[in-house]
Amino acid sequence: MRYRFEVLVTLKPGLADPQGKAVEASLPAIGFANVTDVHVGRHVGLDVEATSEPEARAQVEEIARRLLSNPVIEDFRVLEPAETDAGS
Repeated sequence: MRYRFEVLVTLKPGLADPQGKAVEASLPAIGFANVTDVHVGRHVGLDVEATSEPEARAQVEEIARRLLSNPVIEDFRVLEPAETDAGS
C-alpha cells in the first residue's frame, strides 16, 4: 500500500526567523497591513510503500528526525496520511 505524508518543518519557538520577518515587513506594501507573526518553514511531501499506515508513519518520522529537520533549531510535524492510488 502507498501512503502520502506531508511533513512541516519549522523553527523552534523563540528563535529568530529572518525569512518570516522579511515576509512580514513586505506585506504592508502589497496591502496586507493586518498580518503579523509570520513564520516561514518547509513543507515536504513523501509517498511511502508500506504494509500499514503505522509502519509508514514510523518511517516518515525517522526520515524527518534524521534528515529533514535539524533537531537543535527545528521542530517537525507529520500530517495525517492520505492513501494514494498506486495507478495514479
